[in-house]
Amino acid sequence: MKRSLFGRLWPNVTAVVLFIGCVFPVYWMFATAFKPTGDIIAENPVWFPANVTFEHFRTATEVDHFWTYVTNSLTVTVLAVAFSLIIALAGSFALARMRFKGRRGFIIGFMLAQMAPWEVMIIAMYMIVRDASMLNSLVPLTLFYTMMILPFTILTLRGFVAAVPKELEESAMVDGCTRAQAFRRIILPLLAPGLMSTSLFGFITAWNEFALVLVLNKDAEAKTLPLWLSSFQTQFGDDWGATMAASSLFAVPILILFVFLQRRAVSGLTAGAVKG
Repeated sequence: MKRSLFGRLWPNVTAVVLFIGCVFPVYWMFATAFKPTGDIIAENPVWFPANVTFEHFRTATEVDHFWTYVTNSLTVTVLAVAFSLIIALAGSFALARMRFKGRRGFIIGFMLAQMAPWEVMIIAMYMIVRDASMLNSLVPLTLFYTMMILPFTILTLRGFVAAVPKELEESAMVDGCTRAQAFRRIILPLLAPGLMSTSLFGFITAWNEFALVLVLNKDAEAKTLPLWLSSFQTQFGDDWGATMAASSLFAVPILILFVFLQRRAVSGLTAGAVKG
C-alpha cells in the first residue's frame, strides 16, 4: 500500500518541482519589471510587489531607435521563417517521396548540420559579409538565420510527408491532378501541425539570436532587439528594472505565438520526431 502510494506520489512531486523551477525565473522577470527600484535593490527580496510601477517599461521603450530594433527583428525573423518553410517544403517532399543516389548521406548531412554549433562559423560569416560589402545590412542576417533554421525544418517536415499515405496522392493524380496540384491540395493541408511546430522553432531561434547581429551589425539602424536588451547600463551599474521590463516585452511575442500554436506545435514536434 505504501509502495503504491509512493509510486503515484513521487512523479507528481517531481513534476511540481520541475514546473516551479521552470516558471519561477519567468515570474521573477515579470515581477521585477513592475517593482519600484527600491524594492529591486532591497537587501531582502520582495517576492510580491505591493507598489506597481510602469516606469521601467517607459525607460525601456524610450531608448533611441527602439522601434527600429522592433522593425528589424520582425523583418529578419518573419522572412527567415518564410524562406525556410518554402525551401523545406520542397526538400522534405523530395527526401520523403523520392529515391535517389546519396539520399541517406543527404539526410545524415542535415542531421550533422543541425547538431553542429553554428558559432564556430561566425568568423567565416563575418569575412564573407565583409568582403561582400554587406555589413550593417539585414540581408545577410536573414540568409544566415534561414540556414540556421532550415535543417530542423526539413527533417521535421520530412516525417510529416512520409506519414501521409501515398495512396492519397496517387488517387488525386488518377483523378487528373498533377503532382504539384496533388501536393498543394492533399499533402499541404495535412502538414499544418508540422508547419506550426517548425514555424515556432524558427521564430524563437531567429528572434533570440544575439551573437551574429552583434558581430555583423554595428550601426544602430541595423541592430535588432537582442542588442537592445544589453543597453541598459548607467554610471552606477546595470538598470535591472529596465532590463527586466525589456526582457518581458521581448518575451511577449513568443508567448503569444506559443499560446496560439501550442496545441498543434506540440503535436507537430512529437509526430515529426517519430514518423518517417
